[in-house]
Amino acid sequence: MSEPIPVSRVVDHGTAKLMPDVDRERAWLLTVDGAPQSYVDLDEPTYLEFEYVRRLGHVLDGVAQAGRPLDVVHLGGGALTLPRYVAATRAGSRQDVVEADRGLVDLVGEYLPVGEGAGVSVHVADARDWLAGAPADSADVVVGDVFGGSRVPAGFTCVGYARDVERLLRPDGVYMANLADAAPFAFLRSQLATFATAFPELALIAEPAVLRGRRFGNAVLVAAHRRLDTAALARRTAADAFPARVEHGPALRAFIGDARPVGDADAVPSPEPPDGTFRIG
Repeated sequence: MSEPIPVSRVVDHGTAKLMPDVDRERAWLLTVDGAPQSYVDLDEPTYLEFEYVRRLGHVLDGVAQAGRPLDVVHLGGGALTLPRYVAATRAGSRQDVVEADRGLVDLVGEYLPVGEGAGVSVHVADARDWLAGAPADSADVVVGDVFGGSRVPAGFTCVGYARDVERLLRPDGVYMANLADAAPFAFLRSQLATFATAFPELALIAEPAVLRGRRFGNAVLVAAHRRLDTAALARRTAADAFPARVEHGPALRAFIGDARPVGDADAVPSPEPPDGTFRIG
């Protein structure tokens, strides 16, 4: 059998590369303009390589009883890592993936196809536009992982977006998002304040070094109308190879401090990562 070779293609929003992992037979890393976007093992879809993706997986595992099918909306597609994970762990789930980059969708579909019957529907659309047309109270989970390069676009950082997500979710639904920031956390604090306008329950998952301001890094925001089982979530994240901390309640309110929600007219993209933070090659 021939060895897999890297694939490079100009897509709608940059240059995408699929690079095989020499240590795992059918595993691939997707980058766009050098920024890692997804890691997929076609033989083991429950394997989550990226730390922040494992944390999103931990949240998904706790949303409902193990194995129970869910209706999940993924804003941002990449190589469909989490949709594959949900399909493998919660058979019968219905999942909608919204990805604006048609070229990227075609590339992933050609080289890393999702098996028939997985219940995954991919929509090539702007995620804000798609949200506006989606039926209310139709999702158990919404995952926000929309990036333009290494930054969250401004349209996904404001109160209007938070309210669009809240409308889509069922009353016991859960929102989770991948964000990135560094001390003094102006962006992260503003995002928590923004989602507090739509959801009474919030949690934040990040490595202690990030929360202490030692480096720029990912943080997972979780929002819901129901009580979050943060104790169980903390046990899962603490057991990872790179343990993370779960902030909630008074500690999280103290972290938010005097940060204000982001109005739609004032929205800006997330901060630019320092050179070399997430880039490969």
